[in-house]
Amino acid sequence: MEHLGLDLATFIGQLISFIILLGLLTFFGYKPVRKMLDERSQRIKESIEKAEAIKKEYEQSQLAVQEQLEKAHKESQHIIAKAVQLGDNIKEEARKAAKEEAKAIYAQAHLQMEEERDKAIGELRQEFVDTVILATEKVISETLDKEKHHNLIEKILEKSTVFRKN
Repeated sequence: MEHLGLDLATFIGQLISFIILLGLLTFFGYKPVRKMLDERSQRIKESIEKAEAIKKEYEQSQLAVQEQLEKAHKESQHIIAKAVQLGDNIKEEARKAAKEEAKAIYAQAHLQMEEERDKAIGELRQEFVDTVILATEKVISETLDKEKHHNLIEKILEKSTVFRKN
């Protein structure tokens, strides 16, 4: 080795120094760096796991929100359908009430017309009786008992179809 320019004692000294230096670096340098890198790797791994957990929670929250939105939409559709049905029921009830009121008004008007007709027929009968009595008095030229004539004419009118009460 001497012809290479190396001294064996120096080489062995340097080799021992290198091994000691390598041992010291390994013990004081490599282990703490390795420990620091392992800790950092562990923190990164935990962060990734947390991020995945947060992502899963977010997706679950999104699904829950979507379900709630669908439920709210269904409820709103149900409420609208109920409101429409209630509106239809109210319209139908109002229509029935209006028909009943119209029937009542018609019946009352019909009764009132019958009463007025009966009253008019009664008045017409009375005028006819009075006219017949007056004509009979003039024909006979004497005054008969007005009450007897009136009863007689009433009986004749009841037999007649023109002035019969309905």
